[in-house]
This record gives sequence, C-alpha cells and structure tokens, in this order.
Amino acid sequence: MSLITILTLVVSSTLVYSTPLILTSLGGTFSERSGVVNVGLEGIMVMGAFSAVVFNLTFADKFGHMTPWLACLVAGCVGLVFSLLHAVATVSLRADHIVSGTVVNLMAPALGVFLIKVIYNKGQTDNIAENLGYFSFPGLSKIPVIGKILFDNTSLAAYLAILIAVLSWFIIFKTRFGLRLRSVGENPQAADTLGINVYVLRYAGVLISGFLGGMGGAVFAQSISGNFSVGTIAGQGFISMAAMIFGKWNPLGAMGASLFFGFAQSLSIIGGQLPVISNIPSMYLQIAPYLLTIIVLVAFLGKSSAPKADGVNYIKSK
Repeated sequence: MSLITILTLVVSSTLVYSTPLILTSLGGTFSERSGVVNVGLEGIMVMGAFSAVVFNLTFADKFGHMTPWLACLVAGCVGLVFSLLHAVATVSLRADHIVSGTVVNLMAPALGVFLIKVIYNKGQTDNIAENLGYFSFPGLSKIPVIGKILFDNTSLAAYLAILIAVLSWFIIFKTRFGLRLRSVGENPQAADTLGINVYVLRYAGVLISGFLGGMGGAVFAQSISGNFSVGTIAGQGFISMAAMIFGKWNPLGAMGASLFFGFAQSLSIIGGQLPVISNIPSMYLQIAPYLLTIIVLVAFLGKSSAPKADGVNYIKSK
C-alpha cells in the first residue's frame, strides 16, 4: 500500500468519525459559555440519531439523496426540544445541571427503543436506504497529491462541520451576541446590571447545543452506524464533552480535539489495513478512544479554565 493510499484512507476515515464529535462539542461549547453544563449531550445525540433514522426510513423514497440532509435538520429540531427540557430545569427551575443532564441521558435511550418497538415492532431499525456517503469536490479533487487525500471521495458533512466550527468561533468571539453569551457565563450578576437578560442568553446557549447535538447524532447514525438501536451512540456525547474541555471551550480547539478523537476511533476500523498498527490486537484499538477520553479528562480538566459561572444557577434577586 502506497503512502498516498494510506494517507487518503486515514484522512477520510478520520473526517467521518470526527464530524459528529465536532458538531456536538460545538454545541457543548455554546451551552457552557452561557454558564449551563449540558451533560445531556449523550441523550440528545441518541434522540437525534433516532429521529434521523426514522425520518430516513420513512421519506427516502420521496426525497432521494436529499433525505439524510433533511434528516439532519429534523434531528437538530428534536435535539432542540430535548435541550429545552434541560434549559427549563436548569435555568428556570434552578435544578442541578449534572442531575438534569443525567436524566436526559437515562431517558433518551429507553424512549428511543420504546418508540422503535412501537413503530417497527422490534428492538432496532432496519438499515437506512440513503446515507450521507462520500463526495468529491469539483476541481479541488484534481489537485496533485493534496486533492486525492483531502478532496476526493471524502465526507462533505465533515467540511460543513469544520465550516460551522469557524462560524461558531466568529459568533462567540467577534459578535455582540457572543460577547453577551460569554459575559453571562463568566459573571451573570455583572451582565444583569448592564441590562443583559441572563435567562434568555442561557436558554439560547442550551438550545443551540441541542440543535447541534441532535445533528451530531444524525450524522453518526447516517454515516457510521446505518441504523438505530440502544447502543448506537455508545458514549459519543461524552467524548464530545471531553473534546470541548480539551479544546478549552473554544470552537476551534473543540474542533481540533474532535479530529484527534475521531482519528483514534477510526484506527479501530481501519487499523487492520495499516502497516505496524495491524499488528496491534483489535480490542486495544477499540478501547483506545475511551481510554484517551479518560486520559484527556484527567490531564486537562484541572488545567483548563471553564467559564467562571459554568454550572452555577443564577438567581436574579441576589
């Protein structure tokens, strides 16, 4: 196998596995920048995957190749609804953020499997008819060496996720909305005295996280798993949170960390085709992403500085 072939395989696989992590970690960044810890990203991804697969199976004949893209939008809206539950609990009712997010994580898989049994009378769905597939960029794919590695037969969703990451960085750090969002995550009392509605901005941060998390689940289901079952997401939401922390609550940092974790996950799939790595037992490659997640959390959680009011409920009267 030539070096170009190896690089093409590694880059393509990394992009596919990174895309759900990029979208979901960006969602977590918006939420925590507003001061709300969204541990429920795992459950939101589950419901996003569920809704995307059901939509895909139902409307594939009608919408054809557009089906998976429309399913991503539907999944984003479903994720937004579930994040609204978390927002009401944490922002309005001042519930503990970790407890509220854990409830979402516990509820989503059970609800998804229950609805699958009601709709299809079995424990998991059939494989979807239309998936996100691969895409070659016209013109760019013809560039010598680089074109074949980066732009030929690759994941279009991955490049859209990277674009969303850049846009998210601009929104958070270069716009009035982003400045206000960060202010309520750092010092909500001070922001309130300046006339900023803390509750509205925190709702906005959580709802954006739900929309992006739902899309992340949809992308995973339609590009990797191909169907929905109770184990479809299997910790992707938690890995996304680790990427957010590793990236220091910065959209570009979260994107870079997601690419790193996506690379680790891809090795468990393509490792058998790569020199040297093929000699490593497959079970070690399969546990590598989760082991890396634990290592990153242990190594960086104490060193990375979260927004000062992250996870702290705001009471306006104080």
